[in-house]
Amino acid sequence: MKILGEALDRARRIKLIIFDVDGVLTDGGIYHGTNGELFKSFHCRDGFGITLAHSCGIKTAIITGRTSEITNYRAAELKIDFVMQGQMNKRDAYKKVKAHFNLTDEEICYVADDVIDLPVFVQVGFRAAVGDAAAEVIEPAHFVANNFGGHGAVREVIEFILKAQGLWQAIIERYTTPEFDDKELTSLNQ
Repeated sequence: MKILGEALDRARRIKLIIFDVDGVLTDGGIYHGTNGELFKSFHCRDGFGITLAHSCGIKTAIITGRTSEITNYRAAELKIDFVMQGQMNKRDAYKKVKAHFNLTDEEICYVADDVIDLPVFVQVGFRAAVGDAAAEVIEPAHFVANNFGGHGAVREVIEFILKAQGLWQAIIERYTTPEFDDKELTSLNQ
């Protein structure tokens, strides 16, 4: 795992996490069925990490170059706040996402894996890479996950951000309290 000294300070400011899909939320594999259906493999711990981020008031978005129904389905299932598919020019898409949430670059994290992500990656306040990202993404990253894309890397990034913001221990305490009610999670960062 690579963590730059300034990573904690940068992670403390994050209000929005943007994800690429292929190679970040998935392992990068694209599977076609006999009728042309598209299948992708998502990791459940990444999904639960996104749920935990939402419970702490952190917004989420997707900017991806490909377009697929399974991405729409997974994004809806996880209640991702903003989804932009078919975005080969990720810089323009990023401008729209940033304006939608009315945030500064310093308040945004981007989780990336490949060079197509670099136009956005170099602008955000907290640059996180999956463990198997391209060298050109790993080099400028503030945080590089041990896990590979689609294998828990997103969860690792989210845990780092929540720990930096002092929210992780409260999550653990709520889950280890016998009378835990998951609705209480929404009050952690209100």
